[in-house]
Amino acid sequence: MTSEKIVRLGAQVRFEGGIIRAGSERFRHPDGTEVTRDKVWHPGAVGIVAVDDEHVWLTRQPREVIGDPTSLEIPAGKLDVDGEPPLETAKRELAEEIGKRAEDWSQLLAFYTSPGFSDERVWLYLATGLADAPGGAAADENERIEIVPWPLARLDQAIEQCEDSKSLIALLWLATRPAA
Repeated sequence: MTSEKIVRLGAQVRFEGGIIRAGSERFRHPDGTEVTRDKVWHPGAVGIVAVDDEHVWLTRQPREVIGDPTSLEIPAGKLDVDGEPPLETAKRELAEEIGKRAEDWSQLLAFYTSPGFSDERVWLYLATGLADAPGGAAADENERIEIVPWPLARLDQAIEQCEDSKSLIALLWLATRPAA
């Protein structure tokens, strides 16, 4: 494989919703071949591995699109505030979803959720030194979030129950991190 750039030639948006846009985009490879790919444009998201001495803080919430009324997930949210850096989004989402703030933050990694058709990128952060946020949890009006302080001693059971990719990546990272 060559390290030469693939050139974007243009895009056609066929659908625009509240979170995503969908359509197709044309590209030219370095050898001159042109291809068209279906594409979903997404603003990106953050996920937070919020950990104290005894728990990893998770949520359960309905994910109607996949028919799951109680999806087990890490706190997370979209990059939906113009100009807000991912870390600030993570801090805001931690407070909104589980009513916590963190003294210490570390970016763990960033990844594309499905690069074959979407540009959605997720930034994962480790949040430690947890304390209650002023005002407590304040989920958006259309969110139904149950806060789940999951015992670290049962982390393997959370991994078994989880089907959300960002949460699985985060929980597997947590399960394999070196002891502090």
